[in-house]
Amino acid sequence: MRPGSGAVLALSLLAGLAATGLARAEDAPQTCEVPPYLLSTESLLPKVADAVKNGRPLTILVVGSRSSTIAASADSAYPAQLQAALKEKLPSIPINLSVELQPGKSAEETDTTLVKLVEAKRPTLVIWQTGTVDAMRSVDPDDFRGAVGDGIAALQNAGTDVVLINLQYSPRTETMISVPPYLDNMRVAAQQHDVPLFDRFAIMRHWNDAGNFDLFSAVHGTDMAKRVHACLGRALSKFVLDAARLGQAQQN
Repeated sequence: MRPGSGAVLALSLLAGLAATGLARAEDAPQTCEVPPYLLSTESLLPKVADAVKNGRPLTILVVGSRSSTIAASADSAYPAQLQAALKEKLPSIPINLSVELQPGKSAEETDTTLVKLVEAKRPTLVIWQTGTVDAMRSVDPDDFRGAVGDGIAALQNAGTDVVLINLQYSPRTETMISVPPYLDNMRVAAQQHDVPLFDRFAIMRHWNDAGNFDLFSAVHGTDMAKRVHACLGRALSKFVLDAARLGQAQQN
């Protein structure tokens, strides 16, 4: 294999998963429970908590990539599913959510746009999904950690809460891309800046290993993508409310 060809092939596979949907598994169960340890965090979301407790609108900005979307079905992607789940759990609070895609941008390249996005959208919470492009480009993991840290600091200085989301799990690309250094460095950056990290990679790997979804299959379809995104949206809503220490709201 030519140097770099593995990364190119991995990019093609990941783009296919994001654009046309994850692998189809017609007989997969509809449940997608997440072990509590994968949704627990000691980091807090004080601005989210303050907005909800005082009845103010909760404004969320998702800064993501193509894996934040489903082709021709935006309402089924995890940001829309997150918004729907939060509206259900917080019926008296206006939930405003917007998505800003940064396709093909590394963490460092995204850093330059974050403050302007916050100034334009004035969100209570920014959900920043990153890491895939850096992993595929083999960006130095230490440089990646620094870029993520700089981005978090810029967002916090701009007055918003932050949740990080790491890479999606794809067993077909694990042998092509060295993912662990980027997962580890995102975790370190989150700990250093005391922000919650939604471990999408571990959650999706758990679903795959448990047989909830067959993420290895080479056959793609939007049905599977919609189901995975619906599960991610619900899990992320619980994660956000727990990080804001609003777990009781989920029982209302």
